[in-house]
Amino acid sequence: MQLPSLSFGDLTAKLPIIQGGMGVGISLSGLASAVANEGGIGVIATSMIGMRDPQRAKDPEGADHRSLIEEIRKARSKMTDGLLGVNIMCALTNYSDMVKTSIREGVDVIISGAGLPMDLPGYLREVKEEMKQEVKTKLIPIVSSGRAANILCKKWMKKFDYLPDGFVVEGPKAGGHLGFKAEQLEEPEYQLERIVSDVIAAVRPFRESHKKDIPVIAAGGVYTGEDIAKFLEMGAAGVQMGTRFVATHECDADEAFKRAYVNAKQEDVTIIKSPVGLPGRALKNAFLDAVASGLKHPKKCVHKCLHSCAEENSPYCIAQALVNAYRGKLNAGFAFAGANAYLVDKIVSVKELMNSLKDEYERRVK
Repeated sequence: MQLPSLSFGDLTAKLPIIQGGMGVGISLSGLASAVANEGGIGVIATSMIGMRDPQRAKDPEGADHRSLIEEIRKARSKMTDGLLGVNIMCALTNYSDMVKTSIREGVDVIISGAGLPMDLPGYLREVKEEMKQEVKTKLIPIVSSGRAANILCKKWMKKFDYLPDGFVVEGPKAGGHLGFKAEQLEEPEYQLERIVSDVIAAVRPFRESHKKDIPVIAAGGVYTGEDIAKFLEMGAAGVQMGTRFVATHECDADEAFKRAYVNAKQEDVTIIKSPVGLPGRALKNAFLDAVASGLKHPKKCVHKCLHSCAEENSPYCIAQALVNAYRGKLNAGFAFAGANAYLVDKIVSVKELMNSLKDEYERRVK
């Protein structure tokens, strides 16, 4: 019993594994192309994607625009298989440009969360009219409840006559910013198993009435091949995994960032209050200890990357902290990580990781 394929309309990946989009440099063309070449869906994250552009301080939107095009084309040049996706947070100040640029560049899927992407199909329509041709890009929102999936299906149908091509359902064990209140993170009704079932039930009427398959993807805390089997048995069409792909040779982050995962203990995985107003899951370190002790003080933000960042009340610039971490300067930043990051014990290749997931899956289903 081998892992099944994963299809979004007329696009099919050999394996039902999406590599989670990890922003601020963690998943760029290197990781995304490696995952795609193993039959999965590799994902480039757009948040702060232009941080290495020498003109970013003067022209942040231009830097991100140029860098996104560069990363998509670099990934394509390395790919021999699989699908390429782009993760774009709704909260980004340059959201519309990141979406339209991705569509123009012909990415296979856009995965969009950090808010409900109410107008996402409008950008697809706009680019179609601009290019005067059909485009293949599929639109996959990230949701954390059946209610959110239901709202999006209704809104998109009413305004754009378009249903989502799939849903990523992200639970509270994910890394980075979380779509839950801090007090909900341990509550049974918000756990991934429950909300995956709720989203499958919510999309069923739309799928049946419009004769369109809407795959549901489980994300947040999926770690082993056994986990993949469990969610497929529940009715999910695939899984999204981020944490597992950080400790790979092909991950675009600095080696010190990856080593933070390898060296982490269970008690190091913690929930923080982010300057953008959301809880987030990260690895404890001296920088976060200094934040908690009130030793960090507000500084002027030069990035202007998120709508929701109250920079005047922030003890630090989260964008700069994450840039520092990506570069391996963990004394001046920190690593976001999923709840299972402490289980990572070595750095492997993407091929080794994918093969181990396939083996674990097959043992489970047998």
